[in-house]
Amino acid sequence: MFCIRRNASRPNQINGTRANNLTDNTVIMILSESFSDPTRVPGIALAEDPMPNIRALKETTTSGLMLSPGFGGGTANIEYQSLTGLDLALFDDSMQSMYQELVPHQKNPFAWNQIWNAEYGKSGSVAFHSYYKNMYLRDANYKKFGFNKFYTLDSEPAITHQDRTDNSPYVNDAASYQNIIDQLNKEEHPQFLQLVTMQNHMTYDNWYFNNQFEQANVTENLNDYERGQINTYAKGVSITDQATIDFLNQLNAMDKPITVIFYGDHLPSSYQTAAADKNNTLALHQTDYFIWSNKASSSQGNKASDAAYSSPNFFVAQAADHMNAKVSPYLAFLTEMHSKIAAMEPPVVNKIQGWDRIPEGQNIYLDQNGNPMSTDDFDKETKQLLADYKLIQYD
Repeated sequence: MFCIRRNASRPNQINGTRANNLTDNTVIMILSESFSDPTRVPGIALAEDPMPNIRALKETTTSGLMLSPGFGGGTANIEYQSLTGLDLALFDDSMQSMYQELVPHQKNPFAWNQIWNAEYGKSGSVAFHSYYKNMYLRDANYKKFGFNKFYTLDSEPAITHQDRTDNSPYVNDAASYQNIIDQLNKEEHPQFLQLVTMQNHMTYDNWYFNNQFEQANVTENLNDYERGQINTYAKGVSITDQATIDFLNQLNAMDKPITVIFYGDHLPSSYQTAAADKNNTLALHQTDYFIWSNKASSSQGNKASDAAYSSPNFFVAQAADHMNAKVSPYLAFLTEMHSKIAAMEPPVVNKIQGWDRIPEGQNIYLDQNGNPMSTDDFDKETKQLLADYKLIQYD
């Protein structure tokens, strides 16, 4: 392909300054269900920070805000982008669900875990989801991606740790993380581990005992239902915050190099007052993410370039930057694409959710400062990169 030949020199340029390989590390990709910072939502006022640990962590490592195409849903599409490096913005508007309309019809779909499979065989990658295996056809799709095992509530065997918190119907994050710890202890060699959590999934029905956010939520002009939903959600974020730091501390105690890619897939749909104001649309489509390495990794404390804003298709390219790891032609391309366009998402889902466009119907592209860009203003190189991206994705 012309675009591959045109981009052929990029890996050599990048790899000349990099000393490591991606597969030197275990990489754990965590999709944290509905995780985002409530204090960033316009109009929300909390007297207590629900995520002080992750907020502090983000200051010390590669981190930023992720542009999400979803609000209150769309998890599987966002997960697809993070696992493949492909973006919904480049699909036809009629394509609504990659896991249901695309992957089942592909013979050999690519996903990042295959890099570890190539190095370490079938035990190179394992997936976990703290719910049921057939949601979004994950069981069939993960098999196509090449994951050796996929552990869920109804897999054989099922995930070992299934603890809930108080009256929550969902497996809590501490239990989800413990399943990852167990897997890390099973294998000596590096792995790619995929985790999709469920603790903060809707609906947020007053699950938690002794919820301090019933007093700490000092937001004005909320009805009782919305206030209750936000209080429960904020408590869940607080529980995730502590469980995540406890998990990273356990990883720090291990003598094997580990890198974590952690991101929230979308905001919850609870913010109905904020969502009624179209000026809040961008804020309601930005979640939190970080890329972090443990002490046994040479990349702890690294901060990748161009990290303030991102979209999930760029995460593994950013992880390679964070890890000072050599890249393939595809990763080299995504690295350069991300330097030109910090984040990209399609208009199709957001039209349904009320995301107004200027001009109407255009994909949204953000620059490195988080400002929307128009394709009319792209320079020649950016336009060529975007055209190449479409060809790569088509093939």
